[in-house]
Amino acid sequence: MNLDKYAFNADQEHKHFTFESIGPKGVIKKAVRYDTMPFLSTLNGTPVVNIAFGDWNEEDGLIDDTTVSNNKDKDKILATVASTIIAYVKRNGGLLPVHAIGRTPAKTRLYQMGINAHLPEIEKLFSVYGYKEKNWMPFRSGINYEAFLGIIK
Repeated sequence: MNLDKYAFNADQEHKHFTFESIGPKGVIKKAVRYDTMPFLSTLNGTPVVNIAFGDWNEEDGLIDDTTVSNNKDKDKILATVASTIIAYVKRNGGLLPVHAIGRTPAKTRLYQMGINAHLPEIEKLFSVYGYKEKNWMPFRSGINYEAFLGIIK
């Protein structure tokens, strides 16, 4: 995807990324983390990886995914997060599915709007699935999903 995004830093394993959001509220440090979900795997047993992102709290070393920063750069943030997904998958096994769900329905909806806005470009790289009513299905616009899964092609 050729979208405006922030430069990011990655740890050695490419499982933790940081970048800075710059807008009217100043500079806000963001973080993205990938963790294997021990209770979830694909039908063939491939582990699924969860993506978590939000504001980085320097004091406790945790990601705060409840804060709404409203720094007027959500598209740039989502494009940056998407870039970390590609970097993570390339570095850590290629075919690992990446799972995303918002902490709140509003955050999940935000992720869905980002996917919808760039679906043709995303589908060049990933097969995208939505979770609804206890079932995974190929992602389609116009359906509100509870979670998302991307598997690199």
